[in-house]
Order: sequence, then C-alpha cells, then structure tokens
Amino acid sequence: MGRRFEPSGPLRGSLRPPPDKSISHRAALIAAMGEGETAIGGYLDAADTRSTLGAVEALGARVEGVGADAIEPLLRVGGVGLRGAAAAAIDVGNAGTLLRLLPGWLAGQEGGSWTLDGDESIRRRPVDRIVEPLRSMGADLSCREERLPPLEVRGAPLHGARYELPVASAQVKSCLLFAGLLADGETRVVEPQPTRDHSERMLRAAGAEIERDGDAIVVRPARQLWPERFVVPADFSSAAFFLVAGLLVPGSEVALEGVGLNPTRTGLLSILTRMGAELEVRPQGEEGGEPTGTIVARASELGATEVGGAEVPLAIDELPLVALAACFAAGETTIREAAELRRKESDRIAAVAAALGGLGAAVEASEDGMRIAGAGGLRGGTVDSRGDHRIAMLGAIAGLASRQGVEVGGMEAAAVSYPGFEADLASLGGG
Repeated sequence: MGRRFEPSGPLRGSLRPPPDKSISHRAALIAAMGEGETAIGGYLDAADTRSTLGAVEALGARVEGVGADAIEPLLRVGGVGLRGAAAAAIDVGNAGTLLRLLPGWLAGQEGGSWTLDGDESIRRRPVDRIVEPLRSMGADLSCREERLPPLEVRGAPLHGARYELPVASAQVKSCLLFAGLLADGETRVVEPQPTRDHSERMLRAAGAEIERDGDAIVVRPARQLWPERFVVPADFSSAAFFLVAGLLVPGSEVALEGVGLNPTRTGLLSILTRMGAELEVRPQGEEGGEPTGTIVARASELGATEVGGAEVPLAIDELPLVALAACFAAGETTIREAAELRRKESDRIAAVAAALGGLGAAVEASEDGMRIAGAGGLRGGTVDSRGDHRIAMLGAIAGLASRQGVEVGGMEAAAVSYPGFEADLASLGGG
C-alpha cells in the first residue's frame, strides 16, 4: 500500500529544511581525517549520513552527540589523522557520496586494506569513474566487473597527477582532492564545468593548501588537518521540493529559512526564474564558509525553457523538479547533457519519465535528458519511488499539484535524506 497525496489548497508558512546532506557527509569525513576533536553544528541525522558516521567509527574515529537521545546539540568527531585509518569493512548503505569520496582518503594510507559495500542499489552504482583516476595516481583498487561494488582498497604510495574529468562530477573531484592530500606532489583536477565546491571550502578551512587555477582545482600534500568546527546550513536540495510546490499549487507562498546559497548548488533558481517563477532570495550571511539565506516562492505561471551545458552540474539533483515544473509550463521544455542523472540512486532519467508519464505528462526520455510538453498540469495516478528518496518526494509534490492526487509507492525512501519530509509538508498545509 502506498502513501497518498491529495490535491492541496494553498501552501502557506515558513520552515527550515534539514541540514545539507552533501556538507554533512564531507564534514564527518574531514573531521575524521583531522587532528583532535571537531565540532559539527547541524549535522543531518538521516540514513545516508548515519552510514558516514558508521564508516568513520569503523575507521577508528570517535563519534558523539547524534541521535534522538543526544543532549549535546553538536556532533563531535575525534579524528584519526590523515594517515591513521584502521583497516575495516565499510557498509556504505545507500550513500553514493560516501562510496565515491571515502576511497580517495583511504587509497594513500600504505599498509591498510578496506572493503566498501552497501545495499542492493549501491551494488548497481558504478565506481569505475573513481577507480580509473585513482589508479593513475598509483592506487591499488579492485571491484566487481571492473566497475561495480564491492570496492577493495589496498593502501599504496600515491603520486600527484593531472586529471581531466570527462564528466563534471563533484563526487569524483572530491575523491581525487582527498587522495591528493596524501600524494607525493601536486594534484590538479580539471573540470569541464564548475561543480559544487563544498570540499574545497571545507578543506581550506581545515588548513589544506588548495586553490582554483582557471578550470582546475589544485591541491598539495598535507601533513595534518585541523578542522576544529563546521556548521551545516539547511539543504538547498531539500528546500527545492517546497519551492516548486509553492510555485505549482495555486495561491501558495512558502518561505524556506537558513538555506545554503552556495552558487555552485543553486542553479535551479536561475532555471525557475527563467521559466517565470516568482522567487525572492534574502541573503543572511555565512555559516561555516557557506552563504545562507531565506528563499520565498509564490505561485506562478510558468513557461518552457531549455537546460543544458554549464547549468547541469549546478542543478543536477534538482533536474527532476525542473521536469515536474515543466509539466505545468506553457510550451516544450528540454533537458540535455544530463547523463549523470542515470548514475544516481536510480536511473533518474528513466524514473522521472516513468513517474511523470504515468501521471498524464507527455515526457520523452533521451540518452542524456528528456523533453516535456507542458499541458497545464498533471492528472494524477501512481508513482513508484524505485527506492530513490528524490523520486518519492517528487511524487508527493506532484500529488499536491495534480488534479486527482498521487499514490507514492516506497515513500519511506524519503528518510534517506529527509526523515521529517511529510511532517514539514503538512505544516505548510499540504497533506
């Protein structure tokens, strides 16, 4: 039996979405690499980020202060140092970010050995995109069929290298930057387009020698890191569901507070504004080196657009929501050069096309994107989340804005990144 989301009246009110998932993963990993204790304010307590805490504990780090029974509002992580990770079998659960970032740190720790494995979904997610460049730095890695988990990492001496990313990916970039900290000589990662830069900001704050040089990010070897403190802002990707709901449900006005406004994450705002969305951004300063603010979304009449090129990595996790908005927009919207969507928790091109098509949309999937013919809205029906948290939440928002409602199968997948999603939606009057 699925969870049903009926057509909604106007959504009204404000809320602070949960802490940023990408930054939470990185905060725990960099804290584990550090010397002494690191305090992390606002760490996301969700399935994926708990997998990262479990991983760093398995590597020897001390973790205190997370969970429903925690009295201390800060998460505290006692690091093992850059070269002090204990040999272990790591269960990454469903956390693709953990699977792709952690091997970069482990690969350069000589004498250690680690196995990274996870759930059924993780076992279908390719790791060859990190294996190939890490091997070019001297890493000793092996995986199933040369591309799939489990991933075996045997610590080896690394040398700096220059690597051009064939596809813009913040996860692959971050993996190589972690490896570069332990390598002999300079490591240079060249991006085809800029991607989210949380790792660079956080490593620099922890004392790493890292800089941007044109289209490349350069990192030099480090002896130690001293992170000391991170503060995690509210997750823009989580806020995006409510922003789009506010645009699509007539009469709505929704404010999302304390949201991270890092320009390498907020490409969705530019896309929606181009479509005619009435959005207001109120900057509020910085938390932990990340700009934050409030975003207000008001119900709007939308028009079609084209999305591709440099915009894609700045909105990769929000492109399913662009497709949803396009169902309500006048004209045909095209999303292209987004093949990265096929390598997420599900094949999100196929999943989004199937979900929206099943609700009455005219959607045509391509190898690297999709075309959506706007028809003034969605009929309703059923959506299979395919175990993907973003598809589950997409189905819920579609239900509120639809004519007949939507039943979402596998809604529990939302807990991977947003355990309180349904309660927050209800607080705005949706469901």
